[in-house]
Order: sequence, then C-alpha cells, then structure tokens
Amino acid sequence: MASTKAARVGEEVWKTRIDKVNAELVTLTYGTVVAQLCSDYDSNYAEVNKQLDKMGYNIGMRLVEDFFAKSGTQRCANFRETAETISKILSSTAELKDWQIGFKIFLNITPTVTNWTSDSKQFSLIFEENPLADFVELPDDGRSQDELWYSNILCGVLRGALEMVQTQVEAHFISDVLRGNDSTEMRISLIRYIEDEMPPDDE
Repeated sequence: MASTKAARVGEEVWKTRIDKVNAELVTLTYGTVVAQLCSDYDSNYAEVNKQLDKMGYNIGMRLVEDFFAKSGTQRCANFRETAETISKILSSTAELKDWQIGFKIFLNITPTVTNWTSDSKQFSLIFEENPLADFVELPDDGRSQDELWYSNILCGVLRGALEMVQTQVEAHFISDVLRGNDSTEMRISLIRYIEDEMPPDDE
C-alpha cells in the first residue's frame, strides 16, 4: 500500500472509528504509572525500563486485533511495508500493509521512518511529537537523564504487536528529547520471522 494511501486510511480511521480519550488524561495517567514504577523499584531505572517494555508488550499483543478490525489492512509484503504501516498506525506487524496507520490510529501522530540499513532489516522511527511525554520532566536525581527511557512502553507495544503477526523484532530508544537530545528516535531491528508451528501428531 502506498504511503499516501496509508496516511489517508490512518486519518479516516482516526476521525470515524476511534473512541477518543482526552490526551491530557492519557498523559497524566501514564505519568502516574511511570512515577509509581520508579517508586516501586527505588529508582532502579533499568528495571523500570524493563517493566514498561513488558507492559507495552502485553498491550501490543491485544492491539493487533483492534488494528486489523479498524483499519482493514492486509498483511505486509516485506519489512519496509511493515515500517510504513507501523508509523501510520502504532500497532501492526511485518506482514501488515500500513503500519503508519497504527501510530495515527492510536496516538494521532505519524513518526518518520528513516535510517534503513543496506539489508533492510533495521530502521528508525523519529517522533516529532510524543503525547506520552507532554508536560513531563524527568526526576532530577542525576541518573534519570542517562538511565530512564520514559516512553519505553512504545517499544514493548511494537514488539508485542509484531510478534502476533509472526515477526520478532528488537526495539529500543536511542535518543529522547526528555534526556536533552535533539529528537526522539526508536530503533527497530528484525530478528526473524516466526514460523507457524504445527501441534505434534497424536500417534
């Protein structure tokens, strides 16, 4: 599916088929979750990052069905199509046709897909805006700026959603404006396509 068609689909679904939630409510609720995790794990930011990723993974596994139902997209032909679909939708897989619809459908943003490797197995998503990080300041403890990936839940969402469509990826942030970087960039790497496993014979 062409990138412009994917953008149109994402925009149409956002306008007509998505129940809207106040963005500030989402931002504040997510902020409360992150703050509670920081408290529960005594500011062990590596563990907080891990828990956010795990939460996102579980969410992503469930968002795929909603994504397919609302967008009507087909499986993607390759990892490049998957990247475009992800950018426009927020939750899909390497076999969906319009990932860019995903972020648009669920967060009303469209990150830029860029920095492909020559083997087309890695790319970056650049976030010009991130509704999860609105009104956020990281703790001023001298460590969070180097250790906490505040929006790490999004990495887990992509991993979980893509795994549900037989695509195993690794996703991680490499920069974040909350840490003082110029942009927020997530790096996604294709690990493998998961083969459907047949149950063993009863014989």
